[in-house]
Amino acid sequence: MSYEKELHIAQLAVQRATLLTQRVFHEKAKGTLSKDDNSPVTIGDFGAQALIIHAIKSNFPQDEIVGEEEASSLRENKNLSTQIWHLVKSASLEDETSERELGGPIESEEQMLQAIDAGNSAGGAHGRIWALDPIDGTKGFLRGGQYAVCLALISDGSVKVGVLGCPNLPVDDAAPLSADIDDPSGQGRGVLFGAVAGCGATSRPLGRGALQSSQAIRMKSVPDITDATFCESVEAGHSSHGDQAAIAKALGITRESVRMDSQAKYGSIARGAGDLYLRLPVRKDYQEKIWDHAAGEVIVKEAGGEVTDAEGKRLDFSRGRTLKENKGVVAAPRAVHAQVLEVVKSVLGSKE
Repeated sequence: MSYEKELHIAQLAVQRATLLTQRVFHEKAKGTLSKDDNSPVTIGDFGAQALIIHAIKSNFPQDEIVGEEEASSLRENKNLSTQIWHLVKSASLEDETSERELGGPIESEEQMLQAIDAGNSAGGAHGRIWALDPIDGTKGFLRGGQYAVCLALISDGSVKVGVLGCPNLPVDDAAPLSADIDDPSGQGRGVLFGAVAGCGATSRPLGRGALQSSQAIRMKSVPDITDATFCESVEAGHSSHGDQAAIAKALGITRESVRMDSQAKYGSIARGAGDLYLRLPVRKDYQEKIWDHAAGEVIVKEAGGEVTDAEGKRLDFSRGRTLKENKGVVAAPRAVHAQVLEVVKSVLGSKE
């Protein structure tokens, strides 16, 4: 299959949802709730999930969706639900150009809630399953940093399509890697990454309505590993900063790592702004969620990279809603991945 339509719809849907999240990003009050695991969720998360699931179900009604959010808290909080409904309606009115392709507007608040709850697939090894994170890096979103809207199509356990909307990354693929947002107005920022397995990866500016022109992206070659730049998570609870520092030292890397939230890290290394991304396990029982890695994995691989877990195993998206068979993530240009992985194994193995 070419997956041309799937990529097109995914990019349009992510672009429109990203525009919705930008509106919330610039508001002081973001309608934040705490989920059962104490992680935050905002009205932007719910609104983006509703828009994307509506678009996917309108175009591919038989496909399943693994979404991060569900609407029970909104059914108990009518004021918050109505606030999100106004956001969703406004997003449709602002994007009439792609409205028809995305299945028309969501007609009611109840239809919006049903769309959010349609992300309840258990995942698995068979059939077509979309993995959706409506705002990856919610803490970055709340602190005014990097975040991403992430969508991927998994077919029979293999990622086939990946799209990342990164509104706070610079449009220019050659811009130096930085987690900072120098210009709060967003000028020169907002990029949409896309990839289909076997067809390469692209970036394009975020726009309104029709998609902007794209260009191919490739990871940067790293002839001398000591010159490499690491990306890592901001939150120490997501990835072991101490292990990361030990690995950098063992590789002879002296440049300070760049810490940013979300799968913006995958997009950044895919276009050569950074080189290596490590997400190292902080506890033995932690299981990564498939929506946190599916889109980024295929984009990096199609840009000339390799992505495995910390033991060298491929990321297994066929086991449900989590990567339960994997521990950590190692993403690097294909030519140096084995070298990086060897050091990762050595550093982590020395702790056992």
